[in-house]
Amino acid sequence: MSLCHTSLNKVNAILLAGGEGTRFKPYTDIVPKPMIPVGVEEKPILEHIICWLKRFGITNYVLLVGYRWKQIRNYFGDGSRHGVSIKYSIDDEVYRGTGGALLKAYKTNVIPEDTAIIWYGDILAPVDVSALIEFHRAEGADATLVVSDKYKVPVGVAHIDSLGNVVELTEKPWLNLYVTIGVLTLEASVLKNVESSLGSAFDIMGDLIPWMIRKGLKVKAFIHKDLWYDVGSLERYVKIDYEKIKHFLCDST
Repeated sequence: MSLCHTSLNKVNAILLAGGEGTRFKPYTDIVPKPMIPVGVEEKPILEHIICWLKRFGITNYVLLVGYRWKQIRNYFGDGSRHGVSIKYSIDDEVYRGTGGALLKAYKTNVIPEDTAIIWYGDILAPVDVSALIEFHRAEGADATLVVSDKYKVPVGVAHIDSLGNVVELTEKPWLNLYVTIGVLTLEASVLKNVESSLGSAFDIMGDLIPWMIRKGLKVKAFIHKDLWYDVGSLERYVKIDYEKIKHFLCDST
């Protein structure tokens, strides 16, 4: 995969970093989940995401923060230490959920009406960002979801006959399913009229994208064939294979 820069100066990276991380307790009683250390150098998950996006020339970031947000701000500041520009939008009781947080940032002009790449703050995935943006623009898409073409079931799958006999048991099989991985591009102008339909508390993947599809907006799929990690729980965190993901991490730069 090429890491050459594309002209992405008008692309804003919006990183979702406001969740409470309940599946990471008790650690997230002290540290917000996007700040959980990853890799040999034990840098925060969020830092690895920023490092990856910066490789493609993306320098403008908006962090949607809430739970223990000051820890995130105190670490990253205005982004100058990392050679980027970072703004913050803080969750409140009115604009709730991932979609509500995104809408608030848009309504307060933290997010301009340009192409944005949205990245969930617990996802490690070496997505070819240049190819993603080029695909999104070439297709004239309103949103482009990064999807994997396979999914590993985290449990064993039993095959049962009509008499209730288990005739085959497959431990954690790979299934040929298109699954979203928590990365997407979005034309921010789409948010202009969303509140009248979805209100101020909604989810991006669960509400906004289905609403766009119903409205007839163009939602495309960008296939990601490399591995990816959803570091959303302690169980998944301890299973990260750092050798396989090392090209994504800041440690390797």
